[in-house]
Amino acid sequence: MLGSNPRVTIIGLNYAPEPTGIAPYTTRLAERLVASGYSVHVVTGYPHYPVWKRDPRYSGWQDDESLNGVPIKRLRHFIPSSTTNLNRMHMELSFGVRLILARWSSPDVILMVSPSLFASALVLLRAKLGPSKPSTGVWIQDIYCRGLEETGSGNSLQTKLMKKFEGIVFRSATGVTVIHDRFREFLINELGVTGNNIEVIRNWTHLRESSHIDRLGTRRSRGWGTETVVLHAGNMGVKQALENVVEAARTADALGAKVKFVLLGGGNQRNKIQAMAKGIDRIEFISPVPDEEFNAILHSADILLVNEMPGLKEMAVPSKLTSYFSAGLPVIAATESNSTTAAEVLSSGGGLRVDPGQPEALLEAVLKITADPALSEALGRAGQNYARNVLSEETAIIQYSAWLRELAAAK
Repeated sequence: MLGSNPRVTIIGLNYAPEPTGIAPYTTRLAERLVASGYSVHVVTGYPHYPVWKRDPRYSGWQDDESLNGVPIKRLRHFIPSSTTNLNRMHMELSFGVRLILARWSSPDVILMVSPSLFASALVLLRAKLGPSKPSTGVWIQDIYCRGLEETGSGNSLQTKLMKKFEGIVFRSATGVTVIHDRFREFLINELGVTGNNIEVIRNWTHLRESSHIDRLGTRRSRGWGTETVVLHAGNMGVKQALENVVEAARTADALGAKVKFVLLGGGNQRNKIQAMAKGIDRIEFISPVPDEEFNAILHSADILLVNEMPGLKEMAVPSKLTSYFSAGLPVIAATESNSTTAAEVLSSGGGLRVDPGQPEALLEAVLKITADPALSEALGRAGQNYARNVLSEETAIIQYSAWLRELAAAK
């Protein structure tokens, strides 16, 4: 053990240089723990998200490297070309089998990032049966059984089996941490996890604050003029249901509204959405960009958008919200009124909610904010204050440090 800090091995499929999703949080936590004097090792997969293709810079069966002082072991695994439930399970199990045989650097605590749930189950099995028996923690970013139910991607039997399996996995760990109070309630009430074993630690923005963003220059370089730019940044997957945004842009075309919807990122639905948008003037697609450019584009928009499929309520908290709030711009959330996302936007005071799958309502909210600069400024300021006071990286890292010490003490 290094000083009084436990030795920590972080295990998860996603890590830098993946630019979005879970990877930036896992990466930043590892780097901050190392900077705080922890002995940290990361065991992860080959970079592939959000494009679902292996980063060509990585090859072979295994890769060892160090990034910003963090030693990383990468294990090659199956990467699906289409993200069906079976393909995702195949990917996670292929990673999990590799983990069973990999070296973990004799940790006091193993921190597993979920997703990937099936790989975490195999890690827990090895940890319990192995000679050293380290403490185990699961960092829960998504809840699988709720995803199956809310997206309709699993039938009732599959959802029921997943619920039982997920409960067994989470109850088998020494402790779990979740990113929202709603997740904690679900784990207690639906999965049977003991409340004392659950910590709530919020995600934070992984973008560094910058005081020299050239907003006008960025807009000029993108070909944006005085129109209202509505930016959706991040993954383009099934649960984002971006067909709604395409139809809002089509309506804006028909009305001649001075609005442009911009979709920044990649994902398994991007090609489909881009094909649907052919011939529509008021929509633009931007491929994933490095953090510095992403930050500039984010701050140069006028409104930031979260779009979710109808019926989505509990399965996830969009990671983009932390970055959105920190940008100091108004947010529109097309989401169910009783969703976790709606609760977050309401708590922040940083945006407006509209019903999902209603493109006319989405466009109406855009025009409402555009017509009221005072409202736009108030929403942006409230979101920024929420990011600084509630979604602080410093606060989260302190909480994770304390939680990891508690896990180590429980060994």
